[in-house]
Amino acid sequence: QVQLVESGGGLVQAGGSLRLSCAASGRTVSSYGMGWFRQAPGKEREFVAAISWSGVTYDADSVKGRFTISRDNAKNTVTLQMNSLKPEDTAVYYCAAAPKYGSGSYYLPQRYDYWGQGTQVTVSS
Repeated sequence: QVQLVESGGGLVQAGGSLRLSCAASGRTVSSYGMGWFRQAPGKEREFVAAISWSGVTYDADSVKGRFTISRDNAKNTVTLQMNSLKPEDTAVYYCAAAPKYGSGSYYLPQRYDYWGQGTQVTVSS
């Protein structure tokens, strides 16, 4: 079992930056692939970025070059650095953990067994 708590969300103007953190407890993040998803009102949850247990990163096309995912195994945290934010980035952002030897794509929510409660990100125009 692993518990995930996101932080760092808030209100920012377009073009600004935010840094989301996901703190894990119960198990070390080094044992999991970690991902970030987001869900805007009336829309399905969508993939944002992921980092495998071995450090390979994956990004959605919509955030490529603007968002960066990283992990700190010593602090048991995963971070999503978001730059050049756009109003369309507004959503609730969720952190998720995928078992090390699970199957399926990191791009799909079904890959992940554990989810945080989410943190709201609002980008004003």
